[in-house]
Amino acid sequence: MDILVIGGNRYFGKRLIALLGESGHRITVLNRGSSAAPAGIEQLVADRDDEAALESVLAGRSFDVVVDQVCYTPRQAEIALRVFAARTGRYVMTSTVEVYEYEDSAPGVPVAESVLDLAAVTVDTGLAWDDPEFREEHYGEGKRQAEAVFAAGAPFAWTSVRVAHVLGGDDDFTGRIDHYVERVRAGEPIAVPVVNRPATYVYVEEIAAFLAWTAEAEFTGPVNAHSHGPLTTADICAEIEKQVGGRTVFREVEVGEVSPFSFARSYGMDNSRATALGYSFGHSAEWLSRAIAETVGAVR
Repeated sequence: MDILVIGGNRYFGKRLIALLGESGHRITVLNRGSSAAPAGIEQLVADRDDEAALESVLAGRSFDVVVDQVCYTPRQAEIALRVFAARTGRYVMTSTVEVYEYEDSAPGVPVAESVLDLAAVTVDTGLAWDDPEFREEHYGEGKRQAEAVFAAGAPFAWTSVRVAHVLGGDDDFTGRIDHYVERVRAGEPIAVPVVNRPATYVYVEEIAAFLAWTAEAEFTGPVNAHSHGPLTTADICAEIEKQVGGRTVFREVEVGEVSPFSFARSYGMDNSRATALGYSFGHSAEWLSRAIAETVGAVR
């Protein structure tokens, strides 16, 4: 297949491109040119927020599948609808567990895709989506509204992959594991909510594999993507302790900023739809040690 990947120049996006290439697909990468595409991969350079630039660089081109790694706002989704309406038959949007920020589930009851009614989501393209700080602060809402735009009017087969919290890799750029390594190693307090809920996670290699599988599939609509076996902050810190020494000290806070990977509400997704579609996720117990070791090695 002829596949276009928008973004994908770091973390699991790089792994996705490699997997698609290994499967024999013809891969084209579209980004702003801040980093080069992998060797042997065609690169198109344009700002995805600039509709005219996209139309220009994509003139005469069409693709079997588009995998959009960097659609963060409803405005970007609307541009994509117009630009790719006649250029692809399938569109895969990489989304996030953060779209469920208003759909808190009961403890132990994972959130299914159907809990979020995209038809009821209010889309507001007039918000300050071009402001990087606003976009980061409203990351989940931006993805939520972008999904709603696709769900309401996509002229092609469309799916969103709601990615759980990702762990692993020596190229983890988030600094979240680093946050814990520094505090565990020094025995410094780690701020957590009084009631700290578990969450679902996925290994960096596994989410790349799932996205590659999704690109080749035919199903439509949202799908949750995560490994089996929710993890708690304590689970993650215990593994870090094994690898770097030190001591985990939790400090419960009623209000104020808490550490990453600590949640006052249930943050678990239900991956039974992906399972029913034919994908077999692994279990977090199978990869947690390896994932932490990869990131800790980079921190050192």
